Amino acid sequence: MSLPSRLPAILRAVMQGQPRALRDSHYPQWHLAPTTGLMNDPNGFIEFAGRYHLFYQWNPIACDHTFKCWGHWSSADLLHWQHEPIALMPDEEYDRNGCYSGSAVDNDGKLTLCYTGNVKFEDGSRTAWQCLATENGDGTFSKTGPVLALPKGYTGHVRDPKVWQHEGRWFMVLGAQDLQKRGKVLLFSSADLHQWEAAGEIAGSDLNGLRDAGYMWECPDLFPLADQHILICCPQGIAREADRFLNTYPAVWTAGRFDYASARFDHGALYELDAGFEFYAPQTMLAADGRRLLVGWMGVPDGEEMRQPTLAHGWIHQMTCLRELELRDGKLYQHPVRELADLRGEARGWQGLGLPLAPMDMVFEVAPGDELAIDFGGALRLTLDADGIRLERRSLACDDALYRYWRGEVRALRILCDSSSIEIFINGGEGVMSSRYFPAVSRANDFQRCDAGCILLLAAAAMHGRISVLISGVCCRDENQTRYH
Repeated sequence: MSLPSRLPAILRAVMQGQPRALRDSHYPQWHLAPTTGLMNDPNGFIEFAGRYHLFYQWNPIACDHTFKCWGHWSSADLLHWQHEPIALMPDEEYDRNGCYSGSAVDNDGKLTLCYTGNVKFEDGSRTAWQCLATENGDGTFSKTGPVLALPKGYTGHVRDPKVWQHEGRWFMVLGAQDLQKRGKVLLFSSADLHQWEAAGEIAGSDLNGLRDAGYMWECPDLFPLADQHILICCPQGIAREADRFLNTYPAVWTAGRFDYASARFDHGALYELDAGFEFYAPQTMLAADGRRLLVGWMGVPDGEEMRQPTLAHGWIHQMTCLRELELRDGKLYQHPVRELADLRGEARGWQGLGLPLAPMDMVFEVAPGDELAIDFGGALRLTLDADGIRLERRSLACDDALYRYWRGEVRALRILCDSSSIEIFINGGEGVMSSRYFPAVSRANDFQRCDAGCILLLAAAAMHGRISVLISGVCCRDENQTRYH
């Protein structure tokens, strides 16, 4: 089907999908999510001309991974977001099978998108082009076309350009798979974003002491933090361990020293970025105030996504909350962005065993020896004991019990709840566990002490707000929305 013939279906899906999604009890109240279709990787996260922009992988006409476009949200305050027109659609020969993930840069005052054009062939092979698009005066984007072909020595799995500028020169990392089916991160540099020079492999299997570290590394992001450089990426095929790397594909981070002159990155071990059931493809940006901000897709490819109950309402997946990053004592801390405090209602103390199943921000103080169990609407269970935290839920495919773990001493918890998600921040962000869950409408959160410990819920505050939805010049809102642009 040609792109022009798809346009009526896209418009119809968006217009019809919004009220249907908003009627779903699992639709988030304050997380970003599509009103229709499938959303996955965050793309092009940037602060540009005084406004925040977050693009994302989006199929607006079906809940599957075909027809990947770039959706687009923007915000003045990181809290209240509006839908912008679709930024990219797969309408050229070089991106005919999808406008895959990438990043955004400020190129001399011009908002420029860097993305992967995906092309698949009838024999099952594929190729990839790294492409550019620039913003027009009306907020739409014009494609410049490919600027980098598939490099020699690699399969067609080369994608997800993350681009930044350093001392007047552009740099790009790409996720890749070499011909020996080993995952790699490639580095390129350019004077003008159009002519790129290969600088080599900076991370991956058989580099920096890593042996078999997966067959494909995707969604790389390299950035300075404190006195180190941090590499975030998603290695596919990395071996599962007893308590970590349990998702189909994990997201990891590593710290080290990156030297621009030699294009060398000497880094340490790989650490799981989020230990929950759903977290993938995170991307960061540097805010004007100096904060390094992160957002991730609260989903995992090739898992149980196609069994989620939101499919019946024509939508699937959501983003995580926005997070601030901090490197301290060799650990990468993640905190919910401070702006989220503006969504909180009046803080209330808590006594008893039950709280409403509603969007909420909860802060717990934990003393040594305390134990706790929390049942989230019968769909997810959190257990805290001397070993750390265990999450448990039932498989959507076979009803078996599934578990995720964070091991270590727990001193404090902050739990952000939405209609069908939780994000658990442990010890001020030392650990994070992000997960979806799908409670029955009539259920309530049931909090219970496991023994005579002195777990203290310091405060529980309701979260209010929902993104604005701007379609064809009409701003639609619901009673929970506090303001819109």
